[in-house]
Amino acid sequence: MKLVAGKLETRITYLEMTEPPSTPAAPIPALKLAMLRAEQPSVAFYRFLYNTVGEPWLWWERRQLSDDALSAIIGDPLVEIYVLYVGGVPAGFSELDRRRKPDIELAYFGLMEDFIGRGLGRFLLRWTIDQAWTRKPRRLWVHTCDLDHPRSLAIYQQAGFVPYRQATEIIDDPRLSGAFPAANQSTNGPESG
Repeated sequence: MKLVAGKLETRITYLEMTEPPSTPAAPIPALKLAMLRAEQPSVAFYRFLYNTVGEPWLWWERRQLSDDALSAIIGDPLVEIYVLYVGGVPAGFSELDRRRKPDIELAYFGLMEDFIGRGLGRFLLRWTIDQAWTRKPRRLWVHTCDLDHPRSLAIYQQAGFVPYRQATEIIDDPRLSGAFPAANQSTNGPESG
């Protein structure tokens, strides 16, 4: 397939789990950790989390939302945002979207770059999965794409998610819209982390 300038082709994999994991939880990293739900987070705080975690992977959808539209999503009581703190510093977050009952979507999950490679990703993912299953969904699902961290798909599968669909999408390169800082507006593709 020939791509037009300013477009990106991405392969999306949809994964699900229909019962809680039976494997033991990931070991808790030997760090000073806290998991807190961000209840009614401000748009500014949410944008800080989303932009900092997602920038290397070209997370663009929420960057394009108005503050009012974003506030309506993150302020919904069926959207749960959990923040991982390491030594009192935000290190990553996860977001569970329960608005499409009886399913729960793991809408967002990730770490800030400074915290990748410390065993925190597996801990945060499993903690979030366990939290989701306390709500007794029919299934928990997530999607990832080849613009995400190169190990995302494998990590989801190791956590117990099973692929059920793949799709290829052509999107406008979000780096060209002004949604990202100028330093990231190269058209060579995202850097691997």
